[in-house]
Amino acid sequence: MSRILVTGSSGRLGRSVVEVLADGGHEVVEVDLVIHDERAGAIAADLTDPVAASAAIGGAKADAVIHLAAIAVPFSAPEQHILRTNASLAYNVMQAAVDAGVRKIVTASSPTVFGYGSPAGWAPERLPLDEDVEPRPWNAYALSKLLAERTMQMFAAQRGDAVRLAAFRPCYVVAPEEWRGAPTQQGHTIQQRLDDPALSAPALFNYVDARDVGAFLDTLIGALDDIPNAQTFIVGAADALARRPLSELMPQYVPAAAEAARELTGTRPAFSIAKAERMLGWTPAHDWRTELAANEALVSIPSRTAVTSLYDAPEPAAGGPGSTGDARRAENQGAK
Repeated sequence: MSRILVTGSSGRLGRSVVEVLADGGHEVVEVDLVIHDERAGAIAADLTDPVAASAAIGGAKADAVIHLAAIAVPFSAPEQHILRTNASLAYNVMQAAVDAGVRKIVTASSPTVFGYGSPAGWAPERLPLDEDVEPRPWNAYALSKLLAERTMQMFAAQRGDAVRLAAFRPCYVVAPEEWRGAPTQQGHTIQQRLDDPALSAPALFNYVDARDVGAFLDTLIGALDDIPNAQTFIVGAADALARRPLSELMPQYVPAAAEAARELTGTRPAFSIAKAERMLGWTPAHDWRTELAANEALVSIPSRTAVTSLYDAPEPAAGGPGSTGDARRAENQGAK
């Protein structure tokens, strides 16, 4: 098994990733801005500081680095701050990992790079969206995630196959407690997002269980030596977060995508995970129907997890460019 360093380890995605990797037998080194309890070997570090990033990653002696730390919600801070923070986090972590001789590096991106929700309008070239669709980011968060992908590709071009790198675009992350009624990233429960399609429409009805992302990353780390370098993968559920087919919902909620959505019948999602299935043999193990059925007795009891990554950002207050409406138009599908 490997020694794997995970940044943003206290976040809503990071917690599940750490647990899945540890359950898989890996030795996990947790890094976050603040460590909330006395977990052995956990490191508190401000990774926007390149010196701190080098010290934390260089001293960890890891075989692999998974970079999750980021401001996780569009418009939750000034645009310049989001871009500067997320871009510097990605660059500093990957540079420190390369300098430390880490051979396997994976960075989180986001499906928001596709540009859906743009106030100028957005019509997909095809659905479901896949990794070959041209990114068209329209806000600082999405741009910062595309820059993380480009940074990954830069280091692959610089170092060749001596360092194995990849990026992944996780869909709207659902943490395990959210199946039991805890609020999701945007403040609504899963049940509410299903009952009111307008809540899930800004994200094109995508989602993924955080545990499935952990399993994907475990699989990816193990396969990096066997696949072409510097790949990017969409990581999502095998179905849409909707009770009706997207071929019916898209014309109503995303009219410009109506024609492209005609083939999204049954439970087909708007995001393709075929590349991960084909290259890695990975498929998600969780879906909303099974999870809600298993937690039916608890789904109406809201409870918030108190511990989050300090890189995570709360939903913006109402009003202004950081309002809930703006956040909904560009929901972060890669939230921690």
